Order: sequence, then C-alpha cells, then structure tokens
Amino acid sequence: MRLATINRKTAETDIVLNLDLDGSGICNINTGCGFLDHMLTLFAHHGRFDLDVKCIGDTNVDYHHTTEDIGICLGSAFERALGDKRGITRYGSAIIPMDEALIISAVDISGRSSLNYSLKIPTEKIGDFDSELVEEFFAAFVRAFPISLHIRQPEGRNSHHIAEGAFKSVARSLREAVKTDPEYADEIPSTKGTI
Repeated sequence: MRLATINRKTAETDIVLNLDLDGSGICNINTGCGFLDHMLTLFAHHGRFDLDVKCIGDTNVDYHHTTEDIGICLGSAFERALGDKRGITRYGSAIIPMDEALIISAVDISGRSSLNYSLKIPTEKIGDFDSELVEEFFAAFVRAFPISLHIRQPEGRNSHHIAEGAFKSVARSLREAVKTDPEYADEIPSTKGTI
C-alpha cells in the first residue's frame, strides 16, 4: 500500500493530510479556502488519489501560507508514499482542454526539483484567491517532492479555466508517472540505480 500521512504545524498553519496513491479519487478537503478546496478535489478525482486534507490557517491574513504549506504537505506525502520509487513508470504527461483553455503538463519523478511554469492567468484574483498562488502551490509541491514539472498554456482566457486545467493536467500526469510498470517490476527506473 502506497500511503502517507503528513502532520505539519507552524505558527501559520496546522495541517493533517492523508494520501493513498492507489485510491479511486475519494477525498475530504477542508482548507479554509473554497477555491483551493475545489482545485484539490479535482486533483484527487483526476489523479485517482484518495486525499484527505484538513487545514487551519491564518486565512484572516490571506491564503498564501495555507496554499504554500498544503503544497509542501502534498509533495511530502507523494515522496513518502513512493519510497525508493521502485517499479514506477516515472514519466507522465497530459493535455487537458478546459473549455477555451488548453493546458499541457509533463512530469519526471527524477529526484531533482524543477518547476517550469508558464501559465498566464489574466486576473489577479479568482474569487478571493490570489491567482499567483497557483504557481506558489506547485513550487512548494516540487520542493517537497523532487520532480521535474512542466506546465504550459497554449490557449486560455478565463482565469478559473486555466487554473482548473492546470490542476487536472498535473493530476493526470502524476497518475501516469506513479503507476507501477510491470516491465520494471522490482527495478528503480534510472540507470543511476537510485532516484
């Protein structure tokens, strides 16, 4: 079973996160931010990851600390659940249309943190959520889960659609990358012998 529980408590947030990589997309998300709840629900569903997140954060300030710290916790959960990465596919990619928006993502579970992010979200806010926090979330995620993550936006005008397409696309890419590959079975998918 590829499971992980992460508890993270700081002066800014108190988070409990449970992840099952081999789930069916069941989730229970309560971050204190409606838009982030929506994005994480989509992420769980499209990745087929079972995900529980409870966060008490300083949302009276804004959603920055909550978003960043949940990114850290989710990345940490992926890293812990995958262990030594034995038998995984390692690579994944997805092209997701979301109405007028088109989002492309690609993942390499490489052991090296790299985010190549080129979304152009046209508004500063999506509801009461700062649009720049989409990038903050993914940056925190790859710092805690050392992968190469590329997110591209060939098309898109609606801020909500662009962000939603990104979370769906990344989830689908990760779903593919974390799958066990019968050809690798008990092998680590790297010529280095470690990831």
